[in-house]
Amino acid sequence: MPFRVEPDPSLKDALKDASRPLAGIWVCSASPLIAEICAGAGFDWVFIDAEHSPNDLQNILAQLQAVRSYPVVPVVRPAVNDPVVIKQFLDLGAQSLIIPMVNDAQQASAAVAACQYPPKGVRGVGSALARSARWNRIDGYLARADETITLMVQIEADEAVRNVQEIVETDGVDGIFIGPSDLAASMGVIGQQNHPDVVAAVITSINAAKAAGKYAGVNAFDQNSARKYMDAGADFVGVGADVALLARATEALAASFNSGEQAPAPKSY
Repeated sequence: MPFRVEPDPSLKDALKDASRPLAGIWVCSASPLIAEICAGAGFDWVFIDAEHSPNDLQNILAQLQAVRSYPVVPVVRPAVNDPVVIKQFLDLGAQSLIIPMVNDAQQASAAVAACQYPPKGVRGVGSALARSARWNRIDGYLARADETITLMVQIEADEAVRNVQEIVETDGVDGIFIGPSDLAASMGVIGQQNHPDVVAAVITSINAAKAAGKYAGVNAFDQNSARKYMDAGADFVGVGADVALLARATEALAASFNSGEQAPAPKSY
């Protein structure tokens, strides 16, 4: 007899039971090995990105498999709010999605529809072929699929902030994830994520989500900003990225040897 399995918790399950804001790390290297290292570091969630990273279906699948043995929630971002792409990510077994560049309620509703089977949505039915249903080893998956999925939509444009109330009130949207970098660019202050107008827009979006009973997340690699947004009510915060950590750490190590100071003598064993 085949093993019968239950769906893993998704991000909304972790947030529902959390006693503090959840800290996560981006995994952008397209490496299952790096994803596993990050998954074991102690973060609450790992963000596997396919918008600004060289991730494809095959290595996202490998990363989902690599992190599954750790007590961490994998969150995946497709490159586009497209029903075909979203269907493929869901069938891989991604249960927590962040959809980029959602600027109004119509786009939010399209993302919801892409995540739900008919008659409520437009997700194609392929559970016998898909890891999401463990190849039909999850009892009643088709009827239960909606409850296994967390859908977050990204607020990362001035237009989205203006429409944030209608976005968070969209049925089927579990919450928002705010991107200060693109938000700053849309507000004419590119590269200035801590500009007062950007910070105010982030706080406005957090407040709108909380008022609607939805979750709010934000990206903030600067620790002071991350803690400020946590104090302001953010439920989950992206606090770093694998590639950024590697870049800064290798730069620091190289600089320590290129500064003109004599390097310490190697140890003999």
